[in-house]
Amino acid sequence: CLGSAAVASGKIYFSETFGDGWESRWTTSKWKESEGTAGKWVSTAGKWFSDEAEDKGIQTGEDSKFFGISAGFDSFSNAGKELIVQYQAKYEKDVECGGGYMKLGPKMDDATTFGDPTAYNIMFGPDKCGYTKRTHLIFNYKGKNVLKKSDLSYKQEGEGTSHLYRLIVKPDNTVRVEIDEEKIYEGSLK
Repeated sequence: CLGSAAVASGKIYFSETFGDGWESRWTTSKWKESEGTAGKWVSTAGKWFSDEAEDKGIQTGEDSKFFGISAGFDSFSNAGKELIVQYQAKYEKDVECGGGYMKLGPKMDDATTFGDPTAYNIMFGPDKCGYTKRTHLIFNYKGKNVLKKSDLSYKQEGEGTSHLYRLIVKPDNTVRVEIDEEKIYEGSLK
């Protein structure tokens, strides 16, 4: 019997579990502080968890506020290689208007100014405002936003369920978007 096994390997450019010391690795935005509408981040496993210590993450600690947080990492190029961006989000209650998306972008001179607008290369993840619910997939190329024209599924319905968001950018300029390991889109951006 002949068999073969392949081992996938790659370089990890950034990884975060929000364990001890996470505050020293992240910079909280002061973008809305002067208006009094900046929210506070808290470290918690939330209402629903399996192992409180292992399941900790960061959570928005106040309703109807603006939130921004960023962390730096070394510059990299994915030329000729797949780039995989993945993170987990859990909404513990229904939100009227808010997003759990991430922005991947160039190094900022002052990370405390992270907010809207902030330059980014990729914006990806869930967003909801009123009846508009979608998973964002926007690339910024030479100062112009290139977004997926049709809406991608929004999977944050129901309280307390974690969802795994994965974006795979391929060398042929196509993408694959998965939520909870289920493909919701594969193809070009248009």
